[in-house]
Amino acid sequence: MGHREKLMAGARRCLEERGYAHTTSRDIAAAANAPLGTINYHYGSKEALLNAAMLESINEWGAKVQEPPSDPLGETPGSVGERLEAMWARVIASQTTHRPLLVAAAEALAQAERTPEVRAQIAEAYERARPRLAADLHGIADAEEPGTARAVGSVHMALVAGLTQQWLIDPEHAPSASEIATGLRAIARSLDADADTGADADA
Repeated sequence: MGHREKLMAGARRCLEERGYAHTTSRDIAAAANAPLGTINYHYGSKEALLNAAMLESINEWGAKVQEPPSDPLGETPGSVGERLEAMWARVIASQTTHRPLLVAAAEALAQAERTPEVRAQIAEAYERARPRLAADLHGIADAEEPGTARAVGSVHMALVAGLTQQWLIDPEHAPSASEIATGLRAIARSLDADADTGADADA
């Protein structure tokens, strides 16, 4: 493993152990067992390295919570509701297994306000995730229904972000996967009722 790979691994470890805001260049160099100057040589700055490490870690986390259990036939098991609840359950479980990373990610989001390149990288990651969520969870293909796929994926991203924040801040009162499903079904019924009322009024 070369210095570049060691620095990435060290930065990821520092993010989990120290957080984004409290990690120094010396911390990363020590964790990577690499000379301090190699950070600027390979990544340009400590911030650029931390940002790259954060995005890599978050992408891996996102893939894990989105990935359904393996099926021998290669098929996605269960109904849409079951798949959604299973994904939310994985998000909730990750609040324990990946808590340091998720806290560091929250710190990184705060940095995005003052760092345009970080904001651009995060925005790009969001844009890639939207159609994948719509396709994986609902079978909505971006190529066939781009507007719908983006809207559905955006709703799921908002749910995952909000669920993560609630579990990080107040796990005792944060909702379970089944409670989220119950709430969404109630909201869907209300929206359908509004649509029916509007159709009746137009008639």
